[in-house]
Amino acid sequence: MKIDPVLQKATRLARSGNYEGAIRTLEPEVNRYYGSFRYYYILAASCLYAGDFGGALTYFRLARDVKMRDPLVMLGLAVLYLRRGETDKAVDFYLDVRELDPKNKIAQKALIVIRTHSGPDAFAAWLETGKLPSLYPPIPRAGFSPNMLIIPAAAVIAASLLCFGILIKFRVVPNPLNPRGSRQIAVTFNLSSEERKEPVQTGGSYRYILTRTDALDTYDKALSLFTSYRDEAAKINLNHILESNASEGLKNKARILLDFMEVPGFDSFRHTDNASYGDVIRDPFLYRDVHVIWRGMATNVTTVGNFTTFDFLVGYDTRKTLEGIVPVVFEKAIALNSEYPLEVLGRVSLVNTSGDGIQLEGVAIHQSGRLEK
Repeated sequence: MKIDPVLQKATRLARSGNYEGAIRTLEPEVNRYYGSFRYYYILAASCLYAGDFGGALTYFRLARDVKMRDPLVMLGLAVLYLRRGETDKAVDFYLDVRELDPKNKIAQKALIVIRTHSGPDAFAAWLETGKLPSLYPPIPRAGFSPNMLIIPAAAVIAASLLCFGILIKFRVVPNPLNPRGSRQIAVTFNLSSEERKEPVQTGGSYRYILTRTDALDTYDKALSLFTSYRDEAAKINLNHILESNASEGLKNKARILLDFMEVPGFDSFRHTDNASYGDVIRDPFLYRDVHVIWRGMATNVTTVGNFTTFDFLVGYDTRKTLEGIVPVVFEKAIALNSEYPLEVLGRVSLVNTSGDGIQLEGVAIHQSGRLEK
């Protein structure tokens, strides 16, 4: 991994106790590091240790948008809620951390503190002792300099290549140079010169009308996104083609490319490509079969055999704003507590061909450990 000099400098400053220096180093670079988990986490932790709790909350939330189930981020959010006396929210996060890392000492210590000092007065007295920083998540170590890594890395790479070559030879693992099963297969979907000459068709009725340039640019963009493993963003562009006056040749390649898309999990989902409820409901045809992660509440939960269905109150996880109600269907029996918020990873599908409504085909859900207990 290439060492980033800015993040390395900020990390060293923070670990030496110069939190203000770390913040001054990082804050001017916020646009440059948009979507960077390490940037958000180092800045959030530096703000926390410096006593800028508002800044810490902002950047921990941004870090969680990138890696929702990262234990360090949950520890940071938990201690901020703990400081404000919102122990219920803090306990949720600490139990989540224990699910992911049962031996996590900070989460164990925090839960003992909360249990031992139950009651507002007792907990307020504990806060006044100044022991809260003992529950702060750690600041990661700065990376080694590239010069320190060159020799050992070269040796490891050489040994790995030798072993990998042997495994390929005896077909223990697939050959990565073989496009089958690799995103390099995308090159086989490049448009031919003939397809580029006539990318649109005339006549007929279509949801979207594309110019020749629009059709080619949309397909090329989808192919580029697919090659970059950004399947959900790629699907939106491919759906645009399928619902348009693009040529049948272009649409056929779009349909085949869709077959190579992978189903994401909570750990692999790219949150930067997450479509909002508002986006989907405004133009559901563009988001057909696109995976999303939405937060909210479940109601009318029903489990029959291997199916669980419920009405999902999107955006109501804060119990302040309801964006909409979406039916969710899981082709398996799942345990849900309808009294607490949850996050749903699901695939958008249309209720009917006119696009008057949507539902989510459930892939996975997330509720905190306390809720499951």
